[in-house]
Parts: sequence; structure tokens; C-alpha cells
Amino acid sequence: MKKPKKSKSKKEIKKEIDVLAHSLVPKMEIIKEDAVNRILEKYGINKQQLPRFRYNDPAVKILEAKPGDVIKIDREDATGKYHVYRVVVPK
Repeated sequence: MKKPKKSKSKKEIKKEIDVLAHSLVPKMEIIKEDAVNRILEKYGINKQQLPRFRYNDPAVKILEAKPGDVIKIDREDATGKYHVYRVVVPK
């Protein structure tokens, strides 16, 4: 009879692989609620209209983000640097 798998703690997940440390992964951070409100007001949208991040995404786990948190992603391409915002959703 197999033993059930033990769920891993946040520290154990961080020890495995830090996906944010990879050179191809852009810088990400959770932004505070007041900054979120300014961004949503600037673009005339609400949180539900932002692109989504699943709560079980490896980057979201490393950031320890919860559903409802907004993550700012710093990207760069041939035209320059820009920011993308995503909201963490449960399922």
C-alpha cells in the first residue's frame, strides 16, 4: 500500500527550483493595493479584466502570491521596456 504524498512547504518549494532566477524569466513582484487601484483607474478597467495567473503557477508559488493579488511583470523587447500586470486567480 502506497503512502499518500506529503504536501511540500513553501521553503521546500523554494529549495527545489527558483524559476524567477532563470535568465529568460522577467522580473516579477506583487504590487500593493493602492498601486493596483491607481493602475486600474489609469486604464479604466477592473481586476477581472487583467490577464490571469493561476495560483499554482510556479512563479506565483515562489512569490507566495494569493488569489486576488496583482503581479507586475517587467518585460523588454526590441521597442523598449514595459510593464504587464496579471491577477492571481484560484482555478
